[in-house]
Amino acid sequence: MQRTVTAESVTSGHPDKVCDQISDNILDRVLEQDPLARVACEVAINNRILIIMGEITTTAYVDYASEAKDVLHKLGYWNILDPHSLANIQIIVSINEQAPDIASGVNLMGGIEHHEGLGAGDQGLMIGYACNETKAFMPLPITLAHALTKRLEEVRREGIIPYLKPDGKAQVSLIYEDDVPIRVETIVVSAQHKESATWKEINKDIYKHVIKAVIPAQMLTKETKILINPTGRFVIGGPEGDSGLTGRKIIVDTYGGIGRHGGGAFSGKDPSKVDRSGAYMARYIAKNIVAAGLATKCEVEMAFAIGQAQPVALNIHTFGTGLLSDSDFELLIRRTVGLGVSDVIEKFNLQRPIYSNTAAYGHFGKEDLPWEATDLVEVLKIKTKNWNKSYEQWFKALTLEHIKEVHDLELLEYVMVRPGHPEQYGFLAPGYLMVHDSKASEKITHLMKRLSEIPNEAVWATINRRIKQ
Repeated sequence: MQRTVTAESVTSGHPDKVCDQISDNILDRVLEQDPLARVACEVAINNRILIIMGEITTTAYVDYASEAKDVLHKLGYWNILDPHSLANIQIIVSINEQAPDIASGVNLMGGIEHHEGLGAGDQGLMIGYACNETKAFMPLPITLAHALTKRLEEVRREGIIPYLKPDGKAQVSLIYEDDVPIRVETIVVSAQHKESATWKEINKDIYKHVIKAVIPAQMLTKETKILINPTGRFVIGGPEGDSGLTGRKIIVDTYGGIGRHGGGAFSGKDPSKVDRSGAYMARYIAKNIVAAGLATKCEVEMAFAIGQAQPVALNIHTFGTGLLSDSDFELLIRRTVGLGVSDVIEKFNLQRPIYSNTAAYGHFGKEDLPWEATDLVEVLKIKTKNWNKSYEQWFKALTLEHIKEVHDLELLEYVMVRPGHPEQYGFLAPGYLMVHDSKASEKITHLMKRLSEIPNEAVWATINRRIKQ
């Protein structure tokens, strides 16, 4: 069965990406001086007005307006000879400290300097995705779309197409057959240009120096539609042609529409904001599962509650391609990877200035970023190979005295039933991990008898109901 999958990308000079880059540039400058800073910086731009706003709690001194001007200069919007230059832009700064009610939930375990107990900076759902379509384990449509926009910027900066200007975007539609990309159906490229350039000249140069340079020849056919500046002209662009806002290109930042999105943006946020750090961990898990050959595609879903150090949910979907069931993957990851906010920050060393590199052309698929590492591959291979043998090894009888050491409600939250395997169920409580299966019938009978002696009837009824699901 055939289907069409589409993804878009934008150049670094797109108005929304201008704002993302200013936000992350400010974040990096703050983290250089104060790794423990709390930053939530957003930028809005329209024509010749730029607003820097948000909440920043830090000991660092950063000239926010100067940082914004530096980004605009690097992007090519500061040429005073250009009538569309932003050199005379008005910059408004409105920055407050993080609200104390939020800070009290994030800075657990005795203060901001002790990040072992950091709580999530907000609630939210984060999604990570990986597939085996490319070497970077990214979907092919978004990979090709990014390649086109990066090439647009490259030919502009190198003078190969000297009349191009900073703003631009690209869109790629691929035909998939039985979940395999087979050819390009449509390519759309829109590139801002100088007044003097003709439409015919633009079409010829972009096809030769951009499209043919990055799109594999075997993916282009006689049926492929190529649309270059389909409106005819694109002279007025950038913040002069359209307003920009931090966090408005979340699908461009991630997987191009393949795989879901939790809705939270990344740029301008320090790693205590799980919108960002949680999505990075979810990608890391998904990529390592696919890189290990345990699935051909994988989506990892994490959910956090504000002020809570650990995720409130973890779901893994391999779409029928996994060597283990999805529920087994979830249990395997919980045993293998630290999922708390502090675990993620420490794992990827996130309290450092690495974010400007993420603000254009996607946060994923760049091998130099720490969450793109595949250092979990061999561990996952070994654990998966021995997975079916692990249940008896993990069995640990839990006496009634042990159970009483944990609050009933806390026990309740950690009852886990393996979907599709009603004969195998687990009990996970702080300090105790016990998994057993139907082979250990005598031990199960003894344990269930002890569990039934728990005086709280409501707790036992819920446990029993979950086991039967």
